[in-house]
Amino acid sequence: MSVRSGSWSQLGDLLSPLRAEVFIREQQVLDELEWDEDDATALHFVAEDEAGQVTGCARLLPSGQIGRMAVARAFRRRGWGSLLLVGAESAARDKGMAEVFLHAQVHAIPFYSRHGYIIESEIFMDAGIPHRTMRKTL
Repeated sequence: MSVRSGSWSQLGDLLSPLRAEVFIREQQVLDELEWDEDDATALHFVAEDEAGQVTGCARLLPSGQIGRMAVARAFRRRGWGSLLLVGAESAARDKGMAEVFLHAQVHAIPFYSRHGYIIESEIFMDAGIPHRTMRKTL
């Protein structure tokens, strides 16, 4: 298990197929909502198995928001999401951020809660999916 980070120009070709599979095909997010201007300024993370297969991804925005967390269906519930989240939090600490936040899909709230995130909003819809804002002090 490994996670590496880089810019969109460095990792976008690796991350795009996974994000398209999870968000666009699996979760029915509109194409125009998935790809945004934040990819250009984000620090991106890619998780890969020993064979170099992409298993998951995430991004950290300059605002401290962690987003676009996705793990390929075949690799879920095996620690990849935790590895990505810890990597993003570590990068945020390295950048001097005191806290991070995210918009958690409601079904994923228990995962983020186990990692110390606290709910701070009511449910809101984003791309047709219910979310809640969660925050963590680093």
